[in-house]
Amino acid sequence: MQVSVDGEIIADSKDIIRVDEDGSPSRFYFPRADVRMGKLTRNDTSTDCPFKGRAHYFAVNAGRKRFEDAVWSYEAPFEAHSALQNRLAFYDDKIPELEVRPAAH
Repeated sequence: MQVSVDGEIIADSKDIIRVDEDGSPSRFYFPRADVRMGKLTRNDTSTDCPFKGRAHYFAVNAGRKRFEDAVWSYEAPFEAHSALQNRLAFYDDKIPELEVRPAAH
């Protein structure tokens, strides 16, 4: 899968975890090694999920645009979701120019 913003590839990986939750769109979690971390800026935002734990957020910097709280990561998820640890998911609702698609590997 690839994630691009305004045509700029931000993440590209074959090692994706897809999470489907009731009432929410599918989310794809990428290993950090497959994300251009230089395009992300960690911020102070965090939220608590009763199922996964505390999520920490990043802004995406693409071109001249910055999208706040558009990426999140569970750095210490609850045991039932330990596979998500240190992976990143992209919040497409916050990035109108975001595209998630199968990669042409």
